[in-house]
Amino acid sequence: MDGRSRTRERDHYEAIVAAQRAERERSYTGHVVVRGRDLPWIQGRQGVSRTYLSPSRYMREPVETAIDGWICFVQEVRLHSGKHRHQGGLVIYIIAGKGHTVCDGARLDWEAGDLLLLPIKRGGVEHQHFNADPEVPVKWIAFINTAIYDWGASEMVQLEAHPEFRGFGPRRRARR
Repeated sequence: MDGRSRTRERDHYEAIVAAQRAERERSYTGHVVVRGRDLPWIQGRQGVSRTYLSPSRYMREPVETAIDGWICFVQEVRLHSGKHRHQGGLVIYIIAGKGHTVCDGARLDWEAGDLLLLPIKRGGVEHQHFNADPEVPVKWIAFINTAIYDWGASEMVQLEAHPEFRGFGPRRRARR
């Protein structure tokens, strides 16, 4: 050799190969059914929600599911959600209820059975969701492919918290 010593430590290439192998194994052996009854409803800055999928890197206690690149959650809206801004690329299917979303100042009305698509936009999309009938909660399910956030340089900016949010950590709430 030329005077430099070599060791048999894992290099960057080996780390990539190991990570890809682990991801493949996860896709073969991870949970393929995520049961809502096993998940808590959480009061957070945006509202009351139940998270079904979230990338393991975002979770304190990751759940081994067959896919890891999606965020999927159900949100319940009584009056209105919090207001925030992010890159967009969000798909929301309205499960129950009727209301509207204010998206960059424009009002978008929707009802159960509708699909709301928040565009991918430079600088992000400011949005907030409102319920038309506070006596009957709106429920919707959202899907986000995290590649949009990872590769789109997304930034999540909270502009207004949900009216029932108290404090910095999420609070668990009994199902109504």
